[in-house]
Amino acid sequence: MSSAATAPAVVGVIGGGRMGAGIAQSFAAAGSRVVVVERDGATAAAALERIATGLRRAAERGTLAGSSDLDLPDRVIAVSSVAELPDDADLVVEAVPENAGLKAEVLAAAEHVVPDGCVLASNTSSLSVTELAAALRRPGRFLGMHFFNPVPVSALVELVLAPGTDATALDAAVRWTHALGKEDVVVKDSPGFASSRLGLALGLEAIRMVEEGVADPEAIDTAMRLGYRHPMGPLRLTDVVGLDVRLAIAEHLHKTLGERFAPPRLLRERVARGELGRKTGQGFYPW
Repeated sequence: MSSAATAPAVVGVIGGGRMGAGIAQSFAAAGSRVVVVERDGATAAAALERIATGLRRAAERGTLAGSSDLDLPDRVIAVSSVAELPDDADLVVEAVPENAGLKAEVLAAAEHVVPDGCVLASNTSSLSVTELAAALRRPGRFLGMHFFNPVPVSALVELVLAPGTDATALDAAVRWTHALGKEDVVVKDSPGFASSRLGLALGLEAIRMVEEGVADPEAIDTAMRLGYRHPMGPLRLTDVVGLDVRLAIAEHLHKTLGERFAPPRLLRERVARGELGRKTGQGFYPW
């Protein structure tokens, strides 16, 4: 990792939910000026509060990279329109829900606002970066920057290349990833990329094992933690990610890669009951 890597001066983040707020927090902590776009004033204010809380907790833990200045107005602002993205942005990361049409729409709108030298990126965890690039006038400056939850403490960013991604865009993304104190892996665009595809395969098989009565969730997770040194078992991780998110990715990979990614019945049933994991208080575990 290069010690000389510096964060982009100005970053736009479209979407201020858990992932978007985490991305914004990470860049702000690294010294970037950040503009977060949400759909209206209320959700923009909520996004700003998430970021402020995250920065404050990081400072309390002593893990805040860079300056400990938490005066957010100088570091992060939230707006309610893509049209309000800064016209001097170096990087814009889209972090809206995993809907290809919505992602393409906001990326195309951002392209009309930002300067020619700005890199555009999607935080998608499984959608085709090649198809998203097709919505842009200049697809060469676009790539996937797949961050992991929780973003501020995760060690990885998966950089996903479409066939037309320029080397300059990749070089900038690598440099900025290192400036956040994270490692990069570079992969070609493929359904599920590397991380989601392998992670989902393990998670789906663990769900099938519960469905078949092989073992309970705690036993399966303990086996993977202690036997294979996973920091978290696949079922607890599914709760953290969200069962609905896992189901959506599974359905996408089922269509593109075949039957081995068919969602288990138990996963569909839990999502139908609203048992989505940590965010609803119940998944494979109570939270």
